[in-house]
Formats: sequence, C-alpha cells, structure tokens
Amino acid sequence: MQVESRIASLWQQRMGRLKEYDVVRDGNVFGAGLSGNCVFSSEYEKTRAMLNRLLEQHEGVSFDTVFAGRETENEGGSCPVLESHHVIPPMSFDSGRLEQDMLSDLTLVRGIGPVSEHRLKSRGYQTIEDLAGHPKFRTVAKEVLDRLGQGDTADVIDLVGGRHAKSHRFVLGAAASIEPKNLVFLDIETLGLFSRPIILFGIGTMERGGIIVRQYLLRDVCDETAALVETARCFDPGKTALVTFNGKAFDLPYIQDRLAYYGFRAIPRIPHFDMLHFSRGRWKRELLSCRLSALESAILGIHRSDDLPGQMVPEFYETYLKTQNCGPLVPIVEHNRQDVISLARLFFYLVEENYGCF
Repeated sequence: MQVESRIASLWQQRMGRLKEYDVVRDGNVFGAGLSGNCVFSSEYEKTRAMLNRLLEQHEGVSFDTVFAGRETENEGGSCPVLESHHVIPPMSFDSGRLEQDMLSDLTLVRGIGPVSEHRLKSRGYQTIEDLAGHPKFRTVAKEVLDRLGQGDTADVIDLVGGRHAKSHRFVLGAAASIEPKNLVFLDIETLGLFSRPIILFGIGTMERGGIIVRQYLLRDVCDETAALVETARCFDPGKTALVTFNGKAFDLPYIQDRLAYYGFRAIPRIPHFDMLHFSRGRWKRELLSCRLSALESAILGIHRSDDLPGQMVPEFYETYLKTQNCGPLVPIVEHNRQDVISLARLFFYLVEENYGCF
C-alpha cells in the first residue's frame, strides 16, 4: 500500500500539467480541425460555471453521502462500487436470417471473389452448402461449413474478418448469437490520453430485465489497483464478449497497460465488438460526426443536459483531489454511466437493424 500511496502522491503533484485540450473560439472549425482535442469557448465557460456551482452545492458533504454504494475488496485493495439499474428493451434477433445470409455468401470461401461468386451462382451454386459438391471448392466449402456449424463466435468473427471488413454485418450477427447476459459493455474515464491512471471504470451487464451499470470510482489514485482487478474479473474467456466504443484503440489497450504497470496479468483474448467501427460503416455518409454523443442525439433520441466534455474530466478530478469536495465527481460519474447505457442501446439498435425479428 505504501507503493500505491507514493504513486498517488506523485500524480497529485503532476495534475496541474495534465491539460490535453485547447479552447477554441465558437465557430472556429479550422482551429478545431487542427486540434485533435478541443473544447469550444462557450462550452468551456459553461462547464467551468458548472464546476463552481457543484463545489458550492457539495461543500461539506461527505463522499459516502454523495455516492451511496458499497465497498469491494480484492488483492489490489479496495474501492467503491456504484450500481444502477436501467431498463433497455430486449433484443430481437432472427438467427435463421443470419444463417441464410451467411450461407448465401460464397465469398466466405477462400478463393472466391465477387466475380467468381456471380459466375458460380449463375451455374446453380446458390449457397456454400451447394459448393460442398463442387469439384474445385468442395474441400474449402466444407471447412467453412464446419466452422459455421461449431458456433464458436470468435472463430466466426475471424472467418468473416478474413474475407470482409471487421465491421461487416455478419460480425454483428455473430455478436447477437451471444447470450445477452454474457455481454460486457465497457467505458473508462482517465487522467489523460496515455499511461495515466484510470479514475473510473464503467461496466454494464444485462440483468433483471435491463442493464446493471457498475462503476468503480477512485476516491484516490491509489484505489486504481483494486478497480483494475475488479474490472478484469468481469471477463471470462470462452464465455463473455466485450462491447466498447473505440475500445480497440483506446479502452482495452489502456486497461492492459495499467494492469501491466502494476504487475497484473493481461485480460485474456475474448470477442470484442467496437461500435465505433460499425457506426462509421453505417452512418459515415449520413452524419457529420460518428462520436457517441452525436449518435445518441441523431439515432437514439438521447439529449444530455449539462454533460461534462470528456477532455475536461482530468481537471474536474484534480479539483476534487485538491478540495476533497465531491461535487466535481458527480458529472464524471453521470457522463460515464450514460456512455455505458448509450453504448448498449446503440449495440442493440444496430443488431436489430441488421437481424431483428420484424
């Protein structure tokens, strides 16, 4: 624990240098484009005013009063866990439709492209099952049929990804074949973009007719080890699948890096569905932005009020550490919780759009 306390102390000393965004004038699209991480001036001023208001409202209020939850303990230490239940309509999935689509896609067979597929179908080979009798493709066709028949989600994803884009609708179909209770929706909040502590882990699982969001919130940076261990426990190889938004590039590598930093084993490989890629494939020609907040508004009909820009999370957390006033933590927790809920709703929306029962 002395090591963790020392690490926490060093991070608090460095907090003032963590700012990783620029404030640009409203409407300055050019400036926003040059800065990969920016906040428009009106949004910045509004958020700073919100911070002052939160500090005023929560002066003298204890952490346990603001965040009623429970304490979890493991080999990494202890940290608070906040739980909330949210109703999400059950997913409607037509497995027969997915199976029919996949069997009709001859390009899943190695050596067959779009031109070859057209030629083969004109000769009566309408499905991969038909190709099992083809003199040239029967062996590889039977291999594909065997892989599809085994029902191994990870293997089906590898099969489709080897022949199509990783964001192909068949991959979403494979995701839908997983029991909802085995899906893990993940979103994290950090103190920066690279190799800095994770201050909040949001985990969503489908339970009790909806989604349970469990958030592992750090009272101090030394709580990170316990939160990391608890998060890693959510992933069961061969059973669970991970759903994120930009998690392949950010969330999962970040968690793996922090686990390694403390000497813990990495999260094992499990099926991972990154909804940013599926969203870009679906809406990049229709929407100006495929950020989760933009998709919430345009697709899901969710409109947040007083939301905290993700770029400003570090300084809100810094203010909490300096003042021990829990007010700045409130919008961080709410922002993360909504991200997890919206992630789940976006996942189910896209699955149903492709393979729903109508």
